[in-house]
Amino acid sequence: MDALLFMIFAAVAVVCGVNLVVQTHPISSALSLIGAMGALAALYLLLGGEFIAAAQLVVYAGAIMVLFVFVIMLLNAGTERKTPQGKGTWAKYAGVPLLVAFLGVVAYLVQSIVPATDNVVFGEFRKGTALDIGRALFTTYLLPFELTSVLILIAILGAIVLARKEID
Repeated sequence: MDALLFMIFAAVAVVCGVNLVVQTHPISSALSLIGAMGALAALYLLLGGEFIAAAQLVVYAGAIMVLFVFVIMLLNAGTERKTPQGKGTWAKYAGVPLLVAFLGVVAYLVQSIVPATDNVVFGEFRKGTALDIGRALFTTYLLPFELTSVLILIAILGAIVLARKEID
């Protein structure tokens, strides 16, 4: 049953990811991103990372998506404009074969470089608690954690500058 649920949520995540790229309206893309984040949270839950799944929902599907929608509304982004049919026709015909070739090369490299590992056993992972994640964040990953906080601070300042009206 776990493998079936995993395949269902993985398919939902992939479909939402493809829909995210295909959509021309930014709000529809943001909703597709929320669907992908929800499916990823379900995958984390199936693999035994309850805290990571909850953080995925609260932080990404909640807070970050609110910021995305705020920026989309702030910039008043409308529907994407289509290019004329005369331009970019080579990409229409060469894009799919080049994508398949690229994915084949990447799959070959991953199979040849990455060593074989044991099969995943659903629910066996027990290091997804808040204590384990907090210990890893503030010891092993302290520098990336702090750099991310500085990057978020810069993004907040940028949003304030964009939203601020000029006083004459």
